[in-house]
Amino acid sequence: MRREKDFLGEKELDENALYGIHSVRARDNFPDQGRFNEEWYRAMAVTKQACYLAAASFFKEAAKEYDLAAINIRVITAEKLGALSAAAGECMAGKHFGHFIVPAISGGAGTSINMNLNEIIANRALQILGRDPGDYDFIDPIEDANIFQSTNDVVPTALRVAAMNLLTEFEESINELRKNIEELEKKYRSVLRIGYTQMQEAVPTTWGRLLGSYSDALSRDWWRVSKCLERIKVVNLGGSAVGTSITVPRFYVNEVVNRLQQLTGLPVTRGENLSDATSNLDPLVEIHGIIKAHAVTMEKMAGDLRILASDLHGRRSVSIPARQAGSSVMPGKINPVIPEFVISCSHRVYSNDQIVSSLAAQGCLELNAYLPLTGHALLESIKTLIAADHSMAENLLSGMEVHSGEAEKQVRSSPAVTTALLPFIGYKKAAALAALMKEERLSISEANKKLGYVSPEKLSDILRPENLVQGGYRLKDIEE
Repeated sequence: MRREKDFLGEKELDENALYGIHSVRARDNFPDQGRFNEEWYRAMAVTKQACYLAAASFFKEAAKEYDLAAINIRVITAEKLGALSAAAGECMAGKHFGHFIVPAISGGAGTSINMNLNEIIANRALQILGRDPGDYDFIDPIEDANIFQSTNDVVPTALRVAAMNLLTEFEESINELRKNIEELEKKYRSVLRIGYTQMQEAVPTTWGRLLGSYSDALSRDWWRVSKCLERIKVVNLGGSAVGTSITVPRFYVNEVVNRLQQLTGLPVTRGENLSDATSNLDPLVEIHGIIKAHAVTMEKMAGDLRILASDLHGRRSVSIPARQAGSSVMPGKINPVIPEFVISCSHRVYSNDQIVSSLAAQGCLELNAYLPLTGHALLESIKTLIAADHSMAENLLSGMEVHSGEAEKQVRSSPAVTTALLPFIGYKKAAALAALMKEERLSISEANKKLGYVSPEKLSDILRPENLVQGGYRLKDIEE
């Protein structure tokens, strides 16, 4: 065991622990069991690495003009900065995450997040240099691992890096889903179905039209998400505590974001007003609203397919894959678990949207103390919808089948199909056709044969899928 102390007292830790006293205090103070987001942890590490590289450049350039030993400034040797950077690189690859013990929800605007990583990096750097964890006289978590940094610029910058990485994956998942929908749309483009308004039979349409509406909605979702990087690319790294860059060399301020851009390959850019970038979280609210829009699209699609494939729908013209047993007591029951999963994911995002919006508004003067939960909710929403996209594409759409014969039979047996005859025979005759179809359970062809309103050839022409959805009728259609 080893003992560490701060100005509040002492704590006993495992001798091999890479975390330190600040992390232990946070774990004890915030006994939440929710795990901190690993993508954010990795992004914190790459942000730290950018800081060490920028600091190394500063010390190197400063040494050309000044005797740094004669100036009252803490100088970190190239050897120590190299070890810190190497340790940060390991964390960036996901290593040592087991030593990150601060939970998802914490107080302090992210100070615990920052200190946990500082301690991991400092102690791992000590190991790299052949020393024991806790030897803070040689490498200190605050004096060295946190050089030229503040929680208030490093943590929100890392959040944006994590979100940008996930948003790129999010775009891909939406495109994967859209591709699946487009394949189904092409396959079933001309298959007739009854359209519904307020869950009642309305007018004839096609499966291509329904699936095409999903495809267009997903296209809008993709376009909006593709613009999200522009909305969160501005970071406040180098702004220190409140965006004034207090305690930070001007050289470092101008250098550090460039280093981060090089390390991540992301279009991060330093904010022109670092105080604004530090205190206001409205860009996170904006992109979460965009994310929520996709959740709405997903719920609409999943809800529609759940109803159309359900036993409530009677003679189903569509079937979705059977993915698992639906009951421990009812033999052979299959539940629509994928639509249910997708709808649950959407509602998780809706609840997160409330968290992001309300906590962003809780920002007070120069800082928002609720960044940990705000960031966790944002990243969770993106990851949740990526999972929903993949599951719907792989577990539902890839095995969905439209039964063309049954679908057309339903259209021809539904009184709703008489709406298509309005331009040709008028409302009263169409109503008489519908009434006869209901009363005697006849198809449109059988009822028309009894009433003789149009020729069988004309009826077949009217009910051709391409004519039903052609986008209005022409006068010469009536004349013919």
